[in-house]
Amino acid sequence: MHSQGHTHSLQHVHIDGLGRTKEDCLTYEIAGVFRAKNLIDVMKRAHEARQKLLRLGIFRQVEVVIDTSQGVDALPNGLDVTFEVTELRRMTGSYNTMVGNNEGSMVLGLKLPNVFGRAEKLTFQFSYGTKETSYGLSFFKPQPGHFERNFAVNFYKVTGQFPWSSLRETDRGVSTEFSFPLWKTNHTLKWEGVWRELGCLARTASFAVREESGHSLKSSLSHAMVIDTRNSTILPRRGALLKINQELAGYTGGDASFLKEDFELQFNKRLFWDSVLSASLWGGCLLPIGDKPTCIADRFYLGGPTSVRGFSMYSIGPQSEGDYLGGEVYWAGAVHLYTPLPFRPGKGGFGDLFRTHFFLNAGNLCNLNYGDGPRAHLSKLAECIRWSYGAGIVLRLGNIARLELNYCIPMGVQSGDR
Repeated sequence: MHSQGHTHSLQHVHIDGLGRTKEDCLTYEIAGVFRAKNLIDVMKRAHEARQKLLRLGIFRQVEVVIDTSQGVDALPNGLDVTFEVTELRRMTGSYNTMVGNNEGSMVLGLKLPNVFGRAEKLTFQFSYGTKETSYGLSFFKPQPGHFERNFAVNFYKVTGQFPWSSLRETDRGVSTEFSFPLWKTNHTLKWEGVWRELGCLARTASFAVREESGHSLKSSLSHAMVIDTRNSTILPRRGALLKINQELAGYTGGDASFLKEDFELQFNKRLFWDSVLSASLWGGCLLPIGDKPTCIADRFYLGGPTSVRGFSMYSIGPQSEGDYLGGEVYWAGAVHLYTPLPFRPGKGGFGDLFRTHFFLNAGNLCNLNYGDGPRAHLSKLAECIRWSYGAGIVLRLGNIARLELNYCIPMGVQSGDR
């Protein structure tokens, strides 16, 4: 890999430590280094290339060494850049135990990073629990030089229990998805075929839920678009997010047929004294195609800490004998103000993981009545708005999750809401 001409100060780029990784797929990641004009530029571009190599998920570590050129053809001002890489093992395993609401499960994971030497990944996950067993096998392949452009295939069986609907659902399915960036947006196209088995979780399950139980086959095409300029996903301080999702079921087979649209919008803005104002809006609608009513597994649910705080998990909207049946159209909105803890204890350290939090949430969920027009639906969504306000403390747990301790006052409660 020689650089042409004498204006460059860069002469050679080496990658040391490659075992099963094919060199051709890495040339894209380090191509930027060749365009460097001087030492500062070489350092900057070498650092960027290091980040790109790490992002591939195939190296345990990547070190960069910049040195003056040695050897017969060395230029007086020549530089050599060497990337010293340590590959991940051929196979890594993981074992976790998870304890959730009244159940425990053991999760075994098996990962084969870099299966064929071009950053492909094969993952197998098996979880064995007191109530159910789930497994998933997935294969992921990025396009060399364009890590965001990738292809994945998944096979899975997953069982979920939804106590708010006295329902248990077992899905056995296969899906393939293709992701690619387009200007500032990221797109994912997906086909999914899933055999769903619905059953009652309790003897007390309502007739409406019993009616829904049984087997169904869903085959759907979906498209998702995301624009994300936030600096963090857990407690962002700036930036915006827009997610739009469409799913069309029934045209590729199966007995579920519907069109489902939903979106999420979020803005974050920094204010005075290190406080952050965050506003979000979600919404969606599910339209059945043909004369069959929608299935309980496809509908939207609302309520709980992720949407309208102060209400029990997913316990807003249409229900029958205490079982929540979900809705076909919904909206939810939230405004949050995050501020540092009063008097800033532990500033610069542990105290910075905590935030004081004031919020106002609202939302509504209902079913479509197909005789009515869109105007009637909009007025129905504006009728019995559930909302809540309160304050609390938020703790950020790394980049994975957040813990909230809130005092909440729910308003606009309708009969049947919890």
